[in-house]
Amino acid sequence: MLGPVEREVLAQLFASIPEEMGAVLVRSARSPNIRERRDCSAALFSGEGELIAQAAHIPVHLGAMPEAVEAIRGRARAGDVWILNDPYTGGTHLPDITVIEAVASTGVPPMRLSGPGTSHRTTADPPIAFSVVRAHHADVGGDRPGSMPPLAQSLAEEGVVIPPTRLITDGVLDESIIERLIEKMREPEVRRADLAAQLAAAERGAERWREMIGRHGRVPLENAVYDLLDYAERRARSALSGLKDGVYHAEDALESDGVSDAPLPIRVKATVKAGGLHLDFAGTSPASRGNVNCPIAVTRSAALFVARCLMPEDVPTNGGVARCVTVAAPEGCLVNARPPHAVAAGNVETSQRIADVIMLALVQAGADIVAQGQGTMNNFILGTDRWTYYETIGGGQGGGPRGPGPSGVHVGMSNTMNTPIEVLEMELPVRVERYAIRRGSGGVGSGTGGDGVVREVRVLEGCQLSLITERRRLAPRGLAGGADGAPGRNLVNGKEVGAKVAVDLVAGDVVTIETPGGGGYGRVT
Repeated sequence: MLGPVEREVLAQLFASIPEEMGAVLVRSARSPNIRERRDCSAALFSGEGELIAQAAHIPVHLGAMPEAVEAIRGRARAGDVWILNDPYTGGTHLPDITVIEAVASTGVPPMRLSGPGTSHRTTADPPIAFSVVRAHHADVGGDRPGSMPPLAQSLAEEGVVIPPTRLITDGVLDESIIERLIEKMREPEVRRADLAAQLAAAERGAERWREMIGRHGRVPLENAVYDLLDYAERRARSALSGLKDGVYHAEDALESDGVSDAPLPIRVKATVKAGGLHLDFAGTSPASRGNVNCPIAVTRSAALFVARCLMPEDVPTNGGVARCVTVAAPEGCLVNARPPHAVAAGNVETSQRIADVIMLALVQAGADIVAQGQGTMNNFILGTDRWTYYETIGGGQGGGPRGPGPSGVHVGMSNTMNTPIEVLEMELPVRVERYAIRRGSGGVGSGTGGDGVVREVRVLEGCQLSLITERRRLAPRGLAGGADGAPGRNLVNGKEVGAKVAVDLVAGDVVTIETPGGGGYGRVT
């Protein structure tokens, strides 16, 4: 068993690998969505499919990655590289494309044929690890630019579906696979460049893991991994043991699915027992006609995010934490949808509401939780057949017992940055008219909720607008007597439009997004 110092050193070394993978991806990518907003994630998994370490990237990406690894693990040979985005076979929603390298234990020769990366070889040996990179591509085809049509009712409308596909075999990159995929997407050269960056990032993770094996030896290193996983599980169970054992119920709702304005309830029964957490979503709305459905991988991701929020910062985020949390949901419901249901908004909006409802349940168990944050990613998409712009916009975080919530931040399942105004105006035919804090939108309390933001953009040529947002009618809730945050608003040329809309714009039109404020915590005395 590792001593505390050695354990901490190795935990940091392990975590440094996906952090470096992320740096390679961000610095190599061409699209602003990955290069500037950093809408991407990286992680390293053991040969058995358990998370070894992840970078501090996007919660909804990372928590769903184990399903991606499991989708290919039984078929992968060391040195293979796989690609997928199918939400029902390891993915989340279609713009999130995942590249997985099955790591070989020994050095490898240069890859043949053209393409990114320099060192892949397939061997008969089983993989010693999996290097995983997931990135949100600004377009993957489909009915509207950005591949997130607000009114979509089937997966086919949302873009190209990539089942788990072997991209590199025996050191050979099958370029025809990439060409067949990107020819169906807008801005194919940008898609090709971003995929190249993902391949390079995955290879960097494999290279660094092999270096660690060369330095420490395979058996000692794998024993250290198992020890660290067990340690994280012990720490996670200890943290969850601070909750009161019992069964707790909570309910929240999505405002609409884009097709209908009827709310969609999400219900959870949280069972806390002996350091474990079981979440049952029986009673949740059936899968909707619109695209707010999500696969079970996204639901598990939200559950893990909430559980991790309840733990001390020094608990390693690895597969040991996941051992403490189980999830059940009726097949075919909103949070465990099945093909061919559309899922674009499930990943970005329903995931937020799942996290919200779990937190509502665990407050009853004594969890130290702040009031609800904005509860939406405010998905803002512009584009034509020649260019696309995708952005998620920050808002207010909820206030808490230790003070006010921050303003203008990404909340919950998102952790991206914004697209700088200079980059946006340089690369796209738009002008940013206003970008400011939405003063007074946070709920009043002894811990005031953080304020939302205002993002106002004028388009300089005709294009298509897609908005997928929430918390426009149902405000973020205050907690412990605090006031609710202000709901958000979407406007086109000063006229309010719906939460989920598709609009054709002409040159000079102005789109204004006012994001929600966070709920307040505690009564003002």
